[in-house]
Amino acid sequence: MVTGAARGLGAVIAQALSEHGARLYLADIAHDEGRATADRIGAQFFPLDLGDAAQINALARDLGGQTGGKLDGLVNNGAIATGIGGIGFEAVDIDTWDKVQRVNVRGTWLMTRACAPLLRASDGGRVVNVASDTALWGAPNLLPYVASKGAVMAMTHSLARELGPDRIAVTAVAPGILTTPSTDYVPAERHRHYAEGRAITGPQDPGEITDVIAFLLTQGALTLTGQVLPVNNGFVFK
Repeated sequence: MVTGAARGLGAVIAQALSEHGARLYLADIAHDEGRATADRIGAQFFPLDLGDAAQINALARDLGGQTGGKLDGLVNNGAIATGIGGIGFEAVDIDTWDKVQRVNVRGTWLMTRACAPLLRASDGGRVVNVASDTALWGAPNLLPYVASKGAVMAMTHSLARELGPDRIAVTAVAPGILTTPSTDYVPAERHRHYAEGRAITGPQDPGEITDVIAFLLTQGALTLTGQVLPVNNGFVFK
């Protein structure tokens, strides 16, 4: 199950996992684009608003009914990432703050909670959370998003300990700016900051991180549980 899979990084993740032979279920609030992505790669699509707890629980019930009550992997990619940057912390309005936390933080928690019984039933499921390296280096003028992704990292550590006895591995990847439509609004100066600051200089395509995510969904990734991997071509080391 990949959330936020209609377009951008989520769609690229879904495409890559399909090429690895995964049987995929996709979820997104963008219904038409989500169905188009699912049709293109032979996946099944579920409409989902991560800000709505009832929808998350209903999705998990429907998913379990179609998979025999089991789920091998969950990629928590869905998040609000656009239209919230370039604003100093004093100018952020409360509604924006609450919306970002509701989707990016609470949505990740609720999705993991709803899918946990299915992951347990698979005898060693995997959860991969998509965080952001902005929470590692403290990106300015992006506080709601940075705070939300810092929380996702913290949840990854805690969930790894709670789900570890069931041999469910929980990890996170923390990419930087990727060349997707969702980063078109980011000022050229910030793109340049990343491109010049990476150990492997230049822009980074979303396809460069998908093989890492695919590995984290395998049985061989169990020993990495709880870890946050900065998949940013060496912009931030951790």
